[in-house]
Amino acid sequence: MLEANLAIYIHTNSLFWFKQPNRLSSLFLHGSINPPPILFIFFHFSHRSIQFTTLISSSWVFKYEDEATSVIPPARLFKSFVLDADNLIPKVAPQYVSCAENIKGNGGPGTIKKITFTEGNHFKYMKHMVDEIDHANFKYCYNVIEGSPLGNTLEKISYEIKIVAAHDGGSILKITSKYHTNGDCNKPSEEEIKAGKEKAAGLFKAVEGYLLAHPDTYC
Repeated sequence: MLEANLAIYIHTNSLFWFKQPNRLSSLFLHGSINPPPILFIFFHFSHRSIQFTTLISSSWVFKYEDEATSVIPPARLFKSFVLDADNLIPKVAPQYVSCAENIKGNGGPGTIKKITFTEGNHFKYMKHMVDEIDHANFKYCYNVIEGSPLGNTLEKISYEIKIVAAHDGGSILKITSKYHTNGDCNKPSEEEIKAGKEKAAGLFKAVEGYLLAHPDTYC
């Protein structure tokens, strides 16, 4: 059963709030709600973050938001961490990534990239498709469409990366991830989410460390 603090159940011309959403999710999963909903939205609140879970028809989407800060200005961080990630990340974090390459496209929307992880890692490889690159607003969106991170329960994982200016001249990296299941309520475990965040944080810090050590690069 999905754990949540609040739920919204939407059907044609109707919207209902539930203070006991876990009971609602149980009813839906056992087919006790008729007619089926157009949209469920579940909210989970904690002292550190807000997580959103959306159910559209029979597909579950689990949404997570995270932030990280850096002393590197947005333009330089975007150019290195996003635009040249295929070259830079295997160089600065060989313990995680062996290589990254375009297998279709030229890097713009629609491009499919293959990332091969270093031997000994939990994941072997993944493929992701570029959805959007916004150079003016330092925004990058892509979908993981194949590979080890999806396992047997996920259809895809969607990521939105946005880099905004911080007051001190550095950057705030905002990452939104959406886990699209194959149809069942297979919520990613807290361990899986934590492991993914730790690996992303490790890559981010490796890039930041390289940029600090090489101030003349990506200017």
